[in-house]
Amino acid sequence: MKSITTIFCVFFTAIILQAQQVTVTGIVTDETNTPLTGVNILIKNSSKGTQTDFDGAYQLKASIGDELEFNYVGYKTVTRKVKNNKAINVQMNPGAELEEVVMMYDAAAEKKVILRGMVSTSQLSPPPYPTNNQVSDNESYAKIEENIFKSVVTAPLSTFSIDVDKAGYSNIRRMINNGQKIPKDAVKIEEMINYFNYNYPQPNKNEPFSILTEVANSPWNSGTKLVKIGLKGKDIATEHTPASNLVFLLDVSGSMNSENKLGLLKSAMGVLVDKLREEDRVSIVVYAGAAGTVLEPTSGANKDKIMEAIDKLRAGGSTAGGEGIKLAYKIAEENFIKNGNNRVILATDGDFNVGASSDRAMEDLIEEKRKSGVFLTCLGFGMGNYKDSKMETLADKGNGNHAYIDTMQEAKKVLGTEFFGTIYTIAKDVKLQVEFNPKKVQAYRLIGYENRLLNDEDFNDDTKDAGELGSGHTVTALYEIIPVGVDSKYLKDIDDLKYTNTTNTSKNSNELLTVKFRYKNPDEDTSHLIVKSLNDETRNIQNTSTDFQFSAAVALFGQQLRDSKFIETQNREKVIQLAEAGRGDDNEGYRAEFIRLVKSYK
Repeated sequence: MKSITTIFCVFFTAIILQAQQVTVTGIVTDETNTPLTGVNILIKNSSKGTQTDFDGAYQLKASIGDELEFNYVGYKTVTRKVKNNKAINVQMNPGAELEEVVMMYDAAAEKKVILRGMVSTSQLSPPPYPTNNQVSDNESYAKIEENIFKSVVTAPLSTFSIDVDKAGYSNIRRMINNGQKIPKDAVKIEEMINYFNYNYPQPNKNEPFSILTEVANSPWNSGTKLVKIGLKGKDIATEHTPASNLVFLLDVSGSMNSENKLGLLKSAMGVLVDKLREEDRVSIVVYAGAAGTVLEPTSGANKDKIMEAIDKLRAGGSTAGGEGIKLAYKIAEENFIKNGNNRVILATDGDFNVGASSDRAMEDLIEEKRKSGVFLTCLGFGMGNYKDSKMETLADKGNGNHAYIDTMQEAKKVLGTEFFGTIYTIAKDVKLQVEFNPKKVQAYRLIGYENRLLNDEDFNDDTKDAGELGSGHTVTALYEIIPVGVDSKYLKDIDDLKYTNTTNTSKNSNELLTVKFRYKNPDEDTSHLIVKSLNDETRNIQNTSTDFQFSAAVALFGQQLRDSKFIETQNREKVIQLAEAGRGDDNEGYRAEFIRLVKSYK
């Protein structure tokens, strides 16, 4: 009897140990011991998993006995068994072929299907998402028509709104890390460039931003030049920031039911909550088939109460995004802080399908709500059905900004490191207008910003909406120009003008261009003007600042992804060469990460 009891004890002890939950941590590196970012770590026979951060580190909960699969595009899959709570460090080696077979649940067919290719953790949750070289039909991007070269004779002015959104880069990073084909319309070059911080000087005491300009020979076309225009928003010290009235508007519909959506959303909001002060107030509105309030205005000092409300959220139902937006703005207006920071923070995949849901309906709704003086931040989550076009519309029309959260690393960047830039606006309706000197410039093209172009007359019209600049944000715009006297295949002939005098009488013969900036203070309706000229002091790109060289590298890679007709090289080595030269003081490591992405993209 005793021996039988002993056997049963050993048996049940083994079962208990097998089911024991532990927190598994570790570092994943390549064959040279360089940390790998975005490695997919899957618990076999489960939909659970995670990804490595920039330092190659990961953390996830698993049971003793579970097997972990480490997948990374272009590398052989590694399997490790969880034996205890000790760190599991993994070194991955390049593989010639991607041969992993992954079981995936097809919710529509109610069965498991076998897919060929390397997929990410998030792709194991219903609904099924695309694998290698597939682009989901359910992801939505606004169409982009690449800017062309314009003649200075017929179009001497170029006018556009600034764009501080960074979603385009993190979204592309997600696709590259998952081995997916990148849709051309997902490539927003200005958002790729502006994802990175640049070492621009602090502004003068009474101005909200500083201005920096440079010119160099183009690194991708012979005979053309590249002009950089950079802005740097004023850094606001914590003790000088006004109290915040924040409304978290969180999507808990069925489309958010996966770890890389609602699960990541909860963790990301925790990063933001950690930054709140006692004088800040937070309300939480959720929406699925309908909208409702789950947290009345609460002091930022009561972090446990705020996080308790967030942790209780569960996903299910349809998506009445319009109703959620109306309720969130209503609460923000009811608790409006005069001279404070009043903002709705929307976290969603953008998949609205009940009530007002089209891009146009969302645009009309947000344009009406922005008159209240409440700003908007849009945080995008998920893949497979991500509605980038809707998120961009909301942010652009709602006096706001847009970020895509693909990992906790990105959440910590947007809501932690760059917290004040994300939620504190220092200048609104910021517009740029560039006038080119026809004695120096035949033609020009603005690289990116296709969805931010304005009519020339909009520049002086204070009723026209434009982009917002946050505390400490940097904004960069690049123009490629064709100098006078240079023959170019990109320049199309136009007939001489009969009635317009095109003779240049300017005395400023060495000026290449003049750039004008208009902006409003956050609580004002009348704009202010700043004017700056750039002389033709052209240098080779390698003799310019590291910021100029790096932004040029990002722009070239973006044009390559878009298969641009305006570049002479598709060579990735040129991008890497420029980026390496422009790496500079890369304290956070984001420029090094970009270089690794370029090297890994096929």
